[in-house]
Amino acid sequence: MDQAAVDRVTAPVPDHAEWSDERLESAVATADLPALLTTLAQILDDDAFIDPALRPDSVIPPAGALHQGGLDEERQRWARALCLDGLRRFRDSGFATGPEPDPARLTRLLDFISHGADESYLPLLAHELDIPHDSGAPGWVLKDLDPERDFRVAVIGAGLSGLVAAHRLRQAGVEVVVFDKNPDVGGTWYENTYPGCRLDTHNYAYSYSFAQKPDWPCYFSSRESIQAYLVKFAEDAGLAPHLRLSTHVVALGFQEPDANWRVRYRTGDGAEATEVFDAVVSAVGQLNQPLVPRFEGQELFRGETWHTARWRHDVDLTGLRVGVIGTGASGFQVVPAIAEQVEHLTVFQRNPPWTLPTPRYVDEIEEELIWLFRNVPYYAQWYRFFQFWTSVEGRRRFAEVDPEWTKEGSVSAQNEVLRVALTEHLAAQYADRPDLLDRVIPTYPPGAKRLLRDNGSWARTLKRDDVALVTDRIREFTANGIRTEDGTLHELDVIVYSTGFSASEFLSTMRVTGTGKRDLQDFWDGDARAYLGVTIPHFPNLFLLYGPNTNHVLNGSTVLFTELSMEYIVKVVERLVRDGDAALDCREDAYLSYNDAVDAENKRVVWGAAEVSSWYKNSRGRVSQCWPFPLLAYWNATREVDPEAYRRIPRPGPRTSA
Repeated sequence: MDQAAVDRVTAPVPDHAEWSDERLESAVATADLPALLTTLAQILDDDAFIDPALRPDSVIPPAGALHQGGLDEERQRWARALCLDGLRRFRDSGFATGPEPDPARLTRLLDFISHGADESYLPLLAHELDIPHDSGAPGWVLKDLDPERDFRVAVIGAGLSGLVAAHRLRQAGVEVVVFDKNPDVGGTWYENTYPGCRLDTHNYAYSYSFAQKPDWPCYFSSRESIQAYLVKFAEDAGLAPHLRLSTHVVALGFQEPDANWRVRYRTGDGAEATEVFDAVVSAVGQLNQPLVPRFEGQELFRGETWHTARWRHDVDLTGLRVGVIGTGASGFQVVPAIAEQVEHLTVFQRNPPWTLPTPRYVDEIEEELIWLFRNVPYYAQWYRFFQFWTSVEGRRRFAEVDPEWTKEGSVSAQNEVLRVALTEHLAAQYADRPDLLDRVIPTYPPGAKRLLRDNGSWARTLKRDDVALVTDRIREFTANGIRTEDGTLHELDVIVYSTGFSASEFLSTMRVTGTGKRDLQDFWDGDARAYLGVTIPHFPNLFLLYGPNTNHVLNGSTVLFTELSMEYIVKVVERLVRDGDAALDCREDAYLSYNDAVDAENKRVVWGAAEVSSWYKNSRGRVSQCWPFPLLAYWNATREVDPEAYRRIPRPGPRTSA
């Protein structure tokens, strides 16, 4: 992406004098109509814009997006005429908008754009829409609950989860220290700087509901744009004084009977220190420990090697023979990005990925659409909401397992519909290369592994004369390259591991001890779990964000899961302060019954039922990453704290002399 596109992120808002009829006509021609219709119905208080005949379709196609909410050409013309008239009315009224809609009005608007979503969804949908603003903020302040009490929290990680954790706790008047091993915030978006790195979810859904950005430059933002968003959020939220950057936490220990945590950390100069906190929030993520598989003879290779998450920018690939191991998300992005630079590119594939047709994957958002985001109140919110809603439950039906289904390569009739649609997409791309087609069609059901965004660049790259797709297994490394099981030596100068992360090894970079000096890794025994993905028995006041089974696959947003988890954590802290306790410890029966339910449901969805390996599963084959239920279930589970799920730990009394 060129610098001009990045600069548009901070470009000044156009003056309202630019609202000419020509500008409005151009903007309406580009606009996402369901979002604009709902926006104008809100700001003009006019239900003509949410006529039921213009309501978006509720059924999402198996492959690709639903253009303009499924409106046919005739209804699109009607909608554009309405929107153009509405924008003129808004302009001619002096840009007057009323207050945020009351609950009844908001329900009508949500009913239109979400095509009659069940009423139980409405609080969740309003939260994502951010009406009323920042509804997830704490409803309490520490000094109001207990003027004499101090409460100090360590947050480990300054990525997307750690920043929202610090912000929410500070809103509650809680003292926070944020530790991060990197010299800047951003987490995975700071670390992953490989060529082509960008989102594979819609960028408007990849932002905090309460801190939305109206002018993302691309439909699927580059790594640089996301990093810039997180840096700016940290600045705007005033988090700088609370950050301890270039600081690696090496150990956490719960201290009895003081009922607090000792946090041992190492600073950039190698010095170690320990501080005491009342609680710890782990925001270290799931995708932060690069996984480099072991191969015979790896130490013999004389060229350079690195993982995509540790990209070597000091090595110029121009004219070199490069091998990329892995065709997951990062490989799918980096291979097309470097193909024109290298002399020859060899791609080593174990399992081909299923890909979703996404023609606009690397496209910049049109200036007219950005103009609407900047100038029409609430339009960016409704646009973001519509992206979110169509991803929430629209594709879930394709993942559900039918136990009576016996057809090979799919898990249900709906999953087969998706498989056929995605296969046809691949067949069209490789019609001129049948030799490649057989190697790029997966044999496992779609959804069993991560679905990747495809704008055609992968197929174009694999068809190049200087690119080879190798599907034979790797036998060994040699001094000059990689030998595969068929005996071929692929001579290479550089080997790049696009092999993912040790996603299921939660908190493995530090030693964590709880009550009775229990070691967390021993307690988990290779199978990380948490109640609601947040708390663990015998580790009081240790809270996880993006913890076990809070990753989404087809139904939701990682950002939303993080927000809901953090809102729940704030409620736990509120409860223990109100009750005068030192800590709350998750009960083992609540932990076990919750995880039994998660495991049972994961067997009823494709990523749990399919036998193919994926980063969704741990070394035991259990799905330790993914949330299997509808998104609404997690919303409901995190709204209140069940006191029966926790053991109360009282504050220590005054000590007496021996």
